[in-house]
Amino acid sequence: MQNKNLTVQLIGRGVAWLDTETPASLLQASNFFGVIEERQGLKVACIEEIAFKKNFINKDELHSRISEMPNSFYRDYLIRMVAE
Repeated sequence: MQNKNLTVQLIGRGVAWLDTETPASLLQASNFFGVIEERQGLKVACIEEIAFKKNFINKDELHSRISEMPNSFYRDYLIRMVAE
């Protein structure tokens, strides 16, 4: 602020800012994302999904990554996402 280099960027609708500086606030953030994922059936910040939908990787590359993953809910999510 003293150097007049401070800028402000407004956060749009649908974006949540979560301050996680304490163990309690970190737990609240974890619960928040858990509720979103459970109720909406979507993963928050799923790197493979983002890369696929932004065309950073193609379907074959995504299948390759999925095949290297151990069986898990995350892997199952990606398999369902590709099938849609």
